[in-house]
Amino acid sequence: MLKSIHVKNIALIEEAFVEFGEGLNILTGETGAGKSVIIGSAGMALGAKASRDLIRTGADSALVELDFEVRDRQILQELEAMDIPADENHVLLSRRLTEGRSVARINGEVVSVPVLQKAAALLIDIHGQHEHQSLLHEENHIAILDRFAQEDLAGIKPALRAAYQSWTAIRQEMEREKEHAGSYLKEKDYLRFQIDEIDAAALKDGEEEELRTLYRKMSNAREIVSAVSAVSGLTGSSGNDCAGDQISRAIRELSGLERFDPAIEGLREQLEQIESLLYDFGRDLSDYEESLVFDEAVFRETEERLELISRLETKYGQTIADVLAHRDACQASYDKYDHYEQYMEELEQRLSGEEKKLADLTRRVSAIRREKSVVLEKKIVKALEDLNFLGVRFEIRCETLQQCTANGADRVQFLISTNPGEDVRPLAKVASGGELSRIMLAIKSVMADTDSIETLIFDEIDAGISGRTAQKVSEKLALLSGSHQIICITHLPQIASMADRHFVIEKESDGSRTRTQISPLPEEESITELARLLGGARITEAVMDSAGEMRKLALQRKSELLRKIDE
Repeated sequence: MLKSIHVKNIALIEEAFVEFGEGLNILTGETGAGKSVIIGSAGMALGAKASRDLIRTGADSALVELDFEVRDRQILQELEAMDIPADENHVLLSRRLTEGRSVARINGEVVSVPVLQKAAALLIDIHGQHEHQSLLHEENHIAILDRFAQEDLAGIKPALRAAYQSWTAIRQEMEREKEHAGSYLKEKDYLRFQIDEIDAAALKDGEEEELRTLYRKMSNAREIVSAVSAVSGLTGSSGNDCAGDQISRAIRELSGLERFDPAIEGLREQLEQIESLLYDFGRDLSDYEESLVFDEAVFRETEERLELISRLETKYGQTIADVLAHRDACQASYDKYDHYEQYMEELEQRLSGEEKKLADLTRRVSAIRREKSVVLEKKIVKALEDLNFLGVRFEIRCETLQQCTANGADRVQFLISTNPGEDVRPLAKVASGGELSRIMLAIKSVMADTDSIETLIFDEIDAGISGRTAQKVSEKLALLSGSHQIICITHLPQIASMADRHFVIEKESDGSRTRTQISPLPEEESITELARLLGGARITEAVMDSAGEMRKLALQRKSELLRKIDE
């Protein structure tokens, strides 16, 4: 349920905060007061395309926030699957619009517009002024039918989509292979050359670093020998200036002093440890010095090996691991070409298997659509009759196409006859704008029973209607409000009189700026607004009495309708 909407700096709205309730929320106001701005603002927060022109003159940015209370466990789970945890069952959608960009957030975290749209689709359904025109496009008819049959199609349509994608991938692979069949021998020879070249090198993972270490050592052998010889002279035990000889003399000097001071013994022992460490170091240095034998042949062999590795890495990858991986890929392709006929036969078998699976799933989806179309057809006819379509005939025609897609092989078309004696015809050739609006309301009222979406917004659902038809539309909205939260912008008193909560949208000016305000109406003021809708500019006592009577009768009728649902 939409708990509230907060709009700031959009068009004529400086700042508005509206708290909605359960049931039927009605918004009314004079033409040009900004009623459509509310729907536009909500749409912006739900991910619709937002124009920078919406930003109020003089403001740097515009902001819309929608606060939803989510009580449906399935919707909460779907939101969690999108990494959108509800904060105590609340989901806050917001979008800030600046001159440079827009920023969308869900519960304070920045998200992309597609993620915002996906989350919004679970929470709310907006029927804007021109949405009923979508009924004129056949591709939307199959989407409506599938939505109605979603429980039965839930496990099959994903399998159908997967089967179609698999079948398409195999078919495309076969076409590619057939296209290159004439050159596969040449390709095979080149693959063999690459495999043999890499195999001949007998590469080992990690050897390059070992070779480079050895190469550096041999390349700098003269400098190493000179430095090691110098270190040996400085730390050895022969010669007056070497460290070993100096430490030995120091130990003898300390030993002669121990009889004068026992503390000198500890110093002598430390120096003896240093002498021992220096001796061990000298032995290790001597061993290293003996190993410094430069072998010209080994050097050239190492150099050539590194050049070979570098050449292969230039051709097949940046590292030895890359080169070996390329070799394995070549081997896989070679094996495929080596058994080309067998490979093509296997592709044919796989394609045949996927075709059978695809055909079976397509038939099952088509059967469900035909079965459910009969049920949906009857429900829509009943809903149309409730909306004052007398003698209406409505047909959902399902045809099987030759070409299969990821959505099956069906063409679904809505046809209608609004006058007795006339054949059903496509909606685009029959229905007027006002009729399309009511047809959409009928469909939405039927779909509401199968959808988990709790909030429905209608903007000018009353376009082109009046009198008895307006009364029927108001009753249908009242019925819907028994199980859904409805937010409806209207100019008809018949619809406004059914309100559970009534808001008025007014435009006011201080002489320098114009602002749009949205205010909730208590019961008495709601009746006054009904009187304005009934009587126009001049509201007489008789008009007020009529408005009060209309409100009373509307509440009675609404109570009767909702009581029948409970029964």
